[in-house]
Amino acid sequence: MSVLYKRVALIGLGLIAGSMSHAMRRAGLAKEVVGTARSAATRAEAREIGLCDRIVETAAEAVQGADLVVIATPVGVMGAVAAQIAPHLAPGATLTDVGSVKRRVIDEIAPHVPPGVHFVPGHPLAGTEHSGPNSGFAELFENRWCLLIADERTDAAALSRLSRLWQGMGARTEVMDADHHDLVLAVTSHTPHLIAYTMVGVADDLGRVTDSEVIKYSAAGFRDFTRIAASDPTMWRDVFLTNREATLEILGRFTEELFALQRAIRTGDGDHLFDYFTRTRAIRRGIIEAGQDTAAPDFGRGAARKETGT
Repeated sequence: MSVLYKRVALIGLGLIAGSMSHAMRRAGLAKEVVGTARSAATRAEAREIGLCDRIVETAAEAVQGADLVVIATPVGVMGAVAAQIAPHLAPGATLTDVGSVKRRVIDEIAPHVPPGVHFVPGHPLAGTEHSGPNSGFAELFENRWCLLIADERTDAAALSRLSRLWQGMGARTEVMDADHHDLVLAVTSHTPHLIAYTMVGVADDLGRVTDSEVIKYSAAGFRDFTRIAASDPTMWRDVFLTNREATLEILGRFTEELFALQRAIRTGDGDHLFDYFTRTRAIRRGIIEAGQDTAAPDFGRGAARKETGT
């Protein structure tokens, strides 16, 4: 694939931005990738591993001359970042983000976008429990979805170009409405993460089960919970505060389902349990058939990551 952007600015240098840099440079999608982060230690680490072509001190410096700017910070500070970089954005540039909440992010970023700059929000549905500049790898987005948010005001050319970038990094893309995105993610990501944090918290609070037993005897289900609950606390704090309504709606429905299962267990209603598990297993099989899961560790990317050294 040919070069799509002359200069890409990455603001925030964690897992997603780092993986974008690796993927863009591997595929030759950008002539130059410039990165920055709020923390001097993060910038130093990124500079040491050669994460980007250039690492600069400030967001304002990073976006100068960039035809694509990616805000890859926690969602709670994206509005402030947009306000900071707005005077320095080049006319005709595309501004995007990678946050897992869209309506609140759009409401906070959009007022700062200057005329002539095209704002196309995005969300790659990819990740691991790791964070920081060293966590990124080029294969992260392969066979995963990136949702791009558009409405009647979205510039069609900017949307198409950004979609081709994500496809060049290995992702599949789909355009979605912001509010629908937040509801879908509340079901598929946000509420499951909250439940995972809760389950690990229950184990921690249960005095009759020691920490050593939790670690020693963890079966697959609890291992999956602990993997999810190892995700970045700042990011998930911001997600729940900014996608509050959708998460509470799905959490309420989850609670109702849980009460129904609790009643079936208490009353010995095996038919209800069997029917419920059969129906939900079909959804799980659909996820596997769609290529969105595999038995291989780290979604099968661990071996590729070692081979490429990314």
